[in-house]
Amino acid sequence: MDTHVPSKAREIQLAAHVEGSGRAAPEHFLVAEVEVPEPAPGEVVVRLDHLFVAAAYQDLMRPDCPLPVPPFQIGGRVGGGEVGTVVVSRSEALAVGDLVQTAGGWAEYTVGPAEHFHRLDRDLFPSSAHYLNQGPTAYYGMADIARVGEGDVVFVSGAAGGVGSLAGQIARLRGAKKVIGSAGSKEKVAYLVDTLGYDAAFDYHDGPVVDRLRELAPDGIDVFFDNVGGEQFEAAVQVASPHARFALCGALSGQIGQGGGAPRLDLMTAITKHLELRPFATYHTPEQIQAWTEHFAGWLAEGRFVFPQTVVEGGIEAAPKALLALLDGHHRGNVVVSLRS
Repeated sequence: MDTHVPSKAREIQLAAHVEGSGRAAPEHFLVAEVEVPEPAPGEVVVRLDHLFVAAAYQDLMRPDCPLPVPPFQIGGRVGGGEVGTVVVSRSEALAVGDLVQTAGGWAEYTVGPAEHFHRLDRDLFPSSAHYLNQGPTAYYGMADIARVGEGDVVFVSGAAGGVGSLAGQIARLRGAKKVIGSAGSKEKVAYLVDTLGYDAAFDYHDGPVVDRLRELAPDGIDVFFDNVGGEQFEAAVQVASPHARFALCGALSGQIGQGGGAPRLDLMTAITKHLELRPFATYHTPEQIQAWTEHFAGWLAEGRFVFPQTVVEGGIEAAPKALLALLDGHHRGNVVVSLRS
């Protein structure tokens, strides 16, 4: 293993905030060359191998970020969620060669206290990039918030994205009777059914969503896992069965322009149907991560789960481009940038 550490390495910094309702663009990013500091006692140097890319990063680039986490600062790193290898250690907690996960931002090398890095089992998954996914959110939302189980009819909006592509499979593995997904193109609709095992799917551009849902779920839906909001949320309220559970995970219609903006709640329908509306955020606690990792590894080993992942090559310069492509709907599943060939 190459443990050489260069004196300088590159990172992606925030050059300017995304203002108002604007979209992230190349001018918001800076590829900067910075010094790689010597580790202090108790610290390690990690060579990052894979960087995670998520639509939520655009919100974190706004000065008025609505998410319950600190936003990115101008001159600071963009990104969060990386896997890498310890190449220098001044801590007894981690050894050179250990595979670790962190959330320090997009960079080629990162240095910090050993407790900021979580050691991973290098042999658990086919690739270390498998650790970078939105599974904790999908599993927590489906299992703990929506409590999906035997016989449920489930609708997942934004089903081809990083969360939705996992959530639908989780519902099926927990015994759902029928899993329906929405996506933004015919290609993605086919992908949901033919590859990910959704029972049915539709393109939300093809007419009123409420009509498509009524066709596919004539007896109503028991669980709605919402990544989108907008028209799709409003339609799910109309088609919901009595006592349906709504796990409200995201609002992509407002974040990346999937249409519809902020949804309106038909309050009387929600009341008369006794709908359970549960917005949630996943803080990726150790318990949430462990629950997902155990199920994910087991399902993969049994051949019962398809891991939808897009791996983008091209080094660290490819990270901003990958985010912009994701926001434009060009990627499916969970997106990572590989820094190592």
